[in-house]
Amino acid sequence: MELRRRLEGSQPVSRHVLHSPEEPPVRSRAVLQRRVFRSPLDCSERWYWTGLAVVTLASALTRFYSITEPRHVAWDETHFGKHASWYIQGQFFFDVHPPLGKLVIAIAGVLTGYNGSFEFKEPGQKYDDTPYIGMRVVCALMGLLLVPLCYLTVWELVKSTTAAFITGMMLVCETGTLVLSQYILLDPPLLFFIMAATYCTARFINCRDEPFDLEWWYWLTLSGMFIGCSFSVKWVGLFIIALVGLTTVKDLWDLMGDLRLSVAQIQKHFLARAVCLIIWPILLYFSVFCFHFLVLSHSGNGDGFFSSEFQSTLVGNDLYDQKVPEYVAYGSVITLKNRRGGGGLLHSHTHLYPEDLGEYQQQQITAYTHKDDNNKWLVKKTNSHAPLPGANSSIEDVEFIRNGDQIVLEHVMTKRNLHAHHQKAPMTPTHYQVTGYGENGVGDANDIWVVEILGSSGSGNHGDQVRTVTSVLKLRHLNLGCYLHSHSTQLPKWGWEQLEVTCNPQASDRNNLWNVEGNVHDLLPHVSFEFYKPSIFSKFLESHLVMAESNNNMKPKEGEITSKPWHWPINLQGQVFSGGDHRVYLLGNPIIFWGCGLLKILFVVVVMLKLFARQRGYLQRMRNEIQAELDVFTSNGLWLLVGWALHYLPFYLMGRVLYFHHYFPALMFSIMLAGVTIEYSIRLLTALLHPALKPLFYHTSVAVVLFITVVSFLFFMPLAYGMSGPKSDNPESSMYGLKWLPDWDILAIV
Repeated sequence: MELRRRLEGSQPVSRHVLHSPEEPPVRSRAVLQRRVFRSPLDCSERWYWTGLAVVTLASALTRFYSITEPRHVAWDETHFGKHASWYIQGQFFFDVHPPLGKLVIAIAGVLTGYNGSFEFKEPGQKYDDTPYIGMRVVCALMGLLLVPLCYLTVWELVKSTTAAFITGMMLVCETGTLVLSQYILLDPPLLFFIMAATYCTARFINCRDEPFDLEWWYWLTLSGMFIGCSFSVKWVGLFIIALVGLTTVKDLWDLMGDLRLSVAQIQKHFLARAVCLIIWPILLYFSVFCFHFLVLSHSGNGDGFFSSEFQSTLVGNDLYDQKVPEYVAYGSVITLKNRRGGGGLLHSHTHLYPEDLGEYQQQQITAYTHKDDNNKWLVKKTNSHAPLPGANSSIEDVEFIRNGDQIVLEHVMTKRNLHAHHQKAPMTPTHYQVTGYGENGVGDANDIWVVEILGSSGSGNHGDQVRTVTSVLKLRHLNLGCYLHSHSTQLPKWGWEQLEVTCNPQASDRNNLWNVEGNVHDLLPHVSFEFYKPSIFSKFLESHLVMAESNNNMKPKEGEITSKPWHWPINLQGQVFSGGDHRVYLLGNPIIFWGCGLLKILFVVVVMLKLFARQRGYLQRMRNEIQAELDVFTSNGLWLLVGWALHYLPFYLMGRVLYFHHYFPALMFSIMLAGVTIEYSIRLLTALLHPALKPLFYHTSVAVVLFITVVSFLFFMPLAYGMSGPKSDNPESSMYGLKWLPDWDILAIV
């Protein structure tokens, strides 16, 4: 069989794309056929399958144990469980992440009898009779598969069952990964797809000696599929795309240096990779969004994040299959939508700005992404006593709003006018404050706004009428000369965390743009909204603009526990996952976390020593077998180190709020590198001993590593599986003695 052929050395040794440049370009067939990364335990196919079976079984036992607990909503289950419910009900919603992970959870719910009726209102809400277990089981299954995938990846890289087994057991005993695998979250599908893409890429590289055969195409296609799936769960899937991309570029560069290949053959290699690793993932990603739009066909609470045109495609939305006045007139009750991606509707409410913001304690004006009656505004003439068309009026009495008109907008619910003055805006002091002012629609000269319609080449023609939805508007304050503006800045709790609305002195800012979304006027004829409906590609592009805008502006809420990237590798801080009668704390196994950090340092030292030895000519004095083993160790270790860095370092450049769980894709590569480094170090030390002592020392060292790994898991297991009873500072608590660092807020679990 194929595995036996590879184990017995009838297949060329893995020559990974990131092999060191000093590796001899030509070797004898005998050397190429010898599996150079050999250890005492790697003597047969039996050890390979036994090791894989053991780590997979251990993964299943740990991931499915206590899967029903807690029987209430835990941490972010409130978000992703709710999203699954909306998928099942077909109600449109907005999320900053692509759809695939949530779709997987929703499909799991449907297949296990969940009908989408549970609210997932807040953490701690009891599930009662809700069939939630199926969704947790599917997430746990993906978490379970991480272990065999890492095992297989390490074996593909270094052909060592011992290194693969140590890697698998470290991942089994990693408590943070265990916690993330047991709940209704996006982390299990994300980690699964990332590691599946990593394994398939390693398999594909090992097929390079037989290009364009069935197995070669199979692993190349699967690599493309899984990187597409990774990006379709979260945009951090871009990092595995970067790793596979760098690997592919290096592979193609090596092929270009092979003078036995013709230009046509190199072009064929390039096209195969372009189709399978670029076009195929893009098509898959686009297809996921098409399915997303197909399923979420009904109006939901996410409508307000999207444009009026987008909303007109949602069944039940005010704009769906509706007929509204084509033009806006005096006396129209309108809603104004900011045209920024994710922009809100112009909104007001009875609450006032706080006293400490200046002398004008007037009514708040905000932008709100959800629809309610506080978004409605009456369009009036500047003369507050000018009559509007009444019940006995006719169409001839209606006066339309035109480009250049001066208008007043009266908030329908509170009867206060949209107003601006010289006071600085609360969150953006370079802008002027916008408020609600007046009584019963009577205000002053600072309530007057000039309508400016933008045409295809800039300003519209004087006298152009304002059209519902399609007219792009600016509202210029008559006295101040600034423009009504809304951006992504959120107001504090006193402003209900809604979006700030200001008056911007900069006329060219694109966040000054608005359109009329809703338009009600009893005397005007209506036209169908069918004309405004966008194409599927337009919806796809708009979704990404809104997602990007919201991602960049995700900030921590007041009192929320967040973390910084430098916290993660040292396991400085955890995350409370569940309180109440079943207390769970997300914390990485400190022995594994800190051990991985030390082993990364050791690996870098080995690489530097190798470079020094090569520069001094010491490598040439080593036996070919030792050189080959060192090459395999350093080249594949560097590939794993690059994978860790690509999944970790970019977070330092992100301005959005970050959490501890963002580190776990990088942790997968860190653990694989640790497994490879441990096994190589033990084998290197074994080589220094007397032949009679080598087997005993090697097996004992491996056993000690596995023993420490398992004991550390047993010690920190209560944090992962949860506990009830005494608090963690009580000697009788199962969490007692686990607070090794002051920032581990285990005592906060009550």
